[in-house]
Amino acid sequence: MMLLWKRNLIVCWFGMFITSIGMSQLGPVLPLYIDKLGVHNSALISQFSGIAFGVTFIISAIFSPIWGLAADKFGRKPMLLRASLGMSIIIFCMGFAHNVYILIGLRLLQGVITGYGTACTTLIATQTDKEHAGSALGTLSTASIAGSLLGPMVGGYIGETVGLQNVFFLTGGLMMVAFITTALFVKESFTRQDKKVLKFKEIWSIIPDKSLMITMFITFFVLTIALYSIEPVITVYISQLSAHSTHVALLAGMAFSASGLASIIAAPRLGKISDRIGPHKVIFVALIVSGLMVIPQAFVKNAWELMGLRFILGLATAGLTPSINTLVKRITPDAITGRVFGFNMSAGYLGVFVGSILGGQIGAYLGVKYVFFVTSALLLLNAILVYVKVNKKLNVKEDFKLSM
Repeated sequence: MMLLWKRNLIVCWFGMFITSIGMSQLGPVLPLYIDKLGVHNSALISQFSGIAFGVTFIISAIFSPIWGLAADKFGRKPMLLRASLGMSIIIFCMGFAHNVYILIGLRLLQGVITGYGTACTTLIATQTDKEHAGSALGTLSTASIAGSLLGPMVGGYIGETVGLQNVFFLTGGLMMVAFITTALFVKESFTRQDKKVLKFKEIWSIIPDKSLMITMFITFFVLTIALYSIEPVITVYISQLSAHSTHVALLAGMAFSASGLASIIAAPRLGKISDRIGPHKVIFVALIVSGLMVIPQAFVKNAWELMGLRFILGLATAGLTPSINTLVKRITPDAITGRVFGFNMSAGYLGVFVGSILGGQIGAYLGVKYVFFVTSALLLLNAILVYVKVNKKLNVKEDFKLSM
């Protein structure tokens, strides 16, 4: 008989994978779809594409803590059902949009209705025993990484082969499959621990180690900036490296996805290591290795060297998301886990938005190479912050326990 948390992990992994594809697959499709909706000026297409892509993540950042509160109040499974059904309907409707304003409105609604990832993380974190928490969260994190990195390639491929509208119809259909599998197979015995709805100040007063929690939010924010700052400039960089290639878009997709593929391979293993040696140690080492691995990407001579370095970067960053989630869970009382994970997810959504804006602006004004230098500096500064605020404190506690 399969353990309950393992079965829930399998279903949640599938749901998060599909949801992440749904959130990210519109990248390459949006400009083409906006053109099809009657906007033919290239500057306006860029402007509307940026708004339509970014609005989802900004709104998600606002609503993620609200859905985290609802998860603590009503249970995690109802939130999974709400998000998967809502996103299925909204994404399906995008295929029927008559103009760009309807499309942006639906993208805005998509940001409001999200929360599948927050509920999944909370469900797995609260149901899994302490010995397997890092491993389970590591496996779960590969779903969102894989979905968000494969999404643009999937969207582009479907758009080219079967038509732009079908990208929305197929994704909506897959989200409906996620809804049905969640309804049938996810089991949760939820007991509400706190009958009163706590305000933000009250939640903050319950958290035992506030500076550690703030450091984890900052780390997740910096991680997503580092992963997404390359997205707006990677096609330009590949075209500079491969002047005679006719497959620039494909090479750019492969280079961007290389780190995601590595993360899928490494995250469960690094999750197990964090269970054994402590998540704070994995976070510190992963930040240093990630920061150092970004620098050589500015000096590559061809697209294949860039892909190799992006793959090694992915092996390092794979340890960050599950270890951050494990540490957040350890210092959060069960009654407010959903809301705290909601705040953490908000930091991630803001990181996606800031990363893509920052990368584009640095690439435009200073040059593509400087995107790597700034990203590296952010990761290494974050490593120093983690060492001072987290590792020193937790290592002292471990030494104290050993001397008892």
